[in-house]
Amino acid sequence: MKKLIALFATTAVASTSAMGAIALSGSASVSYDDKGAAASATTYDADLTVTGTAGATTFTQSMDIDAAVAVTATTMTTTVGPLSVSADMFDEDDSTTVTTTGGRKVDSGDNRSVTVSLAAPIGDANLALDDSGDVTLSGTWSGVTLSHTMSDDGDSTTGSASIAGMDVSLTNDDGSTTWSIGTTVAGTAVTLDSDANVTATFGVTGNTVVVSHTSARAAKDATATTHHATTAKDAFTTIAISRDLTSGASISATYDSFDDALTLKAAVAF
Repeated sequence: MKKLIALFATTAVASTSAMGAIALSGSASVSYDDKGAAASATTYDADLTVTGTAGATTFTQSMDIDAAVAVTATTMTTTVGPLSVSADMFDEDDSTTVTTTGGRKVDSGDNRSVTVSLAAPIGDANLALDDSGDVTLSGTWSGVTLSHTMSDDGDSTTGSASIAGMDVSLTNDDGSTTWSIGTTVAGTAVTLDSDANVTATFGVTGNTVVVSHTSARAAKDATATTHHATTAKDAFTTIAISRDLTSGASISATYDSFDDALTLKAAVAF
């Protein structure tokens, strides 16, 4: 009997210790959209993330829980000597019926992967290799952050730096180049990108105001088997005003010029 009591006590202590290494975080919101001239709608969203840590190993499970519990991400990261190992353990279905973004018609296959990174002895560079054979070299030199990935699907290079008060980012993905520039002028953070999208963020009497202009979207033809066609869309502007409340929640109001719609949203994050 004494052995059973001792075993139970040991198990209880181990369980308590394990629970102490578990962290919960998440968010929830409810939104009312008057939809302009269309019928109004109320939408709900709730997400939960469970993070467990044991030494140098971290396991993270993310879930969408507003209608039913649905897993959205599962990852595990750890270190083995000089190596960092990251496992994406969730095989999501990346097919979509949405044609506004030219999404995939069919699931691309098994999206799970394992990435092994090594801090290579070449200055501040890191060398990473994943199970698909992609090799990534990244690091920061003289204030410039660079990352280059060599892949069978096409090489990509990303660079970013702060120059004369401006945050500049440049990406070349298999020959296609995009860029963005951000700076702060008189307390207003302004961002401009290569698609002529502009965003300005500033504070007014305890509120945060974000004004965004999205450029027109051109139509694109569908590919034979993989991607939907992309529908055309005129340029539009959104104005969002948000405020944090003493209750821990936040409220926001967003106006969208595309459909003359106003959305009111209450949200909380923990």
